[in-house]
Formats: sequence, C-alpha cells, structure tokens
Amino acid sequence: FLETAAYFCMKPKMGEKEVSPHSFFSIWHEFSSDFKDFWKKENKLILQERVKEAEEVCRQKKGKSLYNIRPKHDSGIVSKNCTYT
Repeated sequence: FLETAAYFCMKPKMGEKEVSPHSFFSIWHEFSSDFKDFWKKENKLILQERVKEAEEVCRQKKGKSLYNIRPKHDSGIVSKNCTYT
C-alpha cells in the first residue's frame, strides 16, 4: 500500500507520519466515480453518433434502388400476330 501511495505522490496529512488508507481511498473513490460518470457519458455520445451514421447509411440505401426496372418491349409472336383495335 505504501509503495502505491508513493507512486501516486501521496503525502501524509498534517500531523500524520504515513498516508492512511482512509485518506488514500477517499480520494481514489472520488476519482473513480467521476471517471465512471464521464465514461458513461462519453459512451452514450459515441453510441448516438454511431446510430446517426447507421440511420444515414440506411437512408442512402433506401434512396438507391437495388434493382432496375426496364420497360417491356413489344417483341415476340404475340405482338407481331395480334393487332388490338
């Protein structure tokens, strides 16, 4: 624990000889809860951006026809032999 506290440059409070676990983890708890909140917000924003991109791709694909419709040409036996009047 003391090595970890030294790694994060924790100094003991006034009147204490060493860093207490309570003081270290109270600061660590604040940091981790803030980090978690920001992480959730950032993930929500990223998800919203991805949903918008996916919706845009769907709109573009719906705008384009996946198949072509060609007009029917009058050719063949029926069109040559039959005259409709």
